[in-house]
Amino acid sequence: QVQLVESGGGLVQAGGSLRLSCAASGRTFSMYAIGWLRQTPGKEREFVAGINWSGDSVHYANSVKGRCTISRDNAKNTVYLQMNSLEPEDTAVYYCAAPRPSGSYYLLGSYDYWGQGTQVTVSS
Repeated sequence: QVQLVESGGGLVQAGGSLRLSCAASGRTFSMYAIGWLRQTPGKEREFVAGINWSGDSVHYANSVKGRCTISRDNAKNTVYLQMNSLEPEDTAVYYCAAPRPSGSYYLLGSYDYWGQGTQVTVSS
């Protein structure tokens, strides 16, 4: 089992940057791919970025491609999401989650473990 805790959210002006962290407990963390997803009120949670267990395969939603970088440090049991050139449309609660091995980053039903979320607010 894996427990996930996000941090690093906050208020930033448009064009600014934030780095989100997802800290995990559990000795098997390095075996899990991790996804970042976000949700705004009234909308379904959507995929943002994903990284495989070793860190050598990453995926991004088109909406953040070129502006976000996902990475991980398995020695620290942490996954990061560096977000640059932030836009007001990026305002959301950001979650990290661990999908099943056969699951798709893009399907919410693929995720077995979720963090509690961290709020990102981008002002114009």
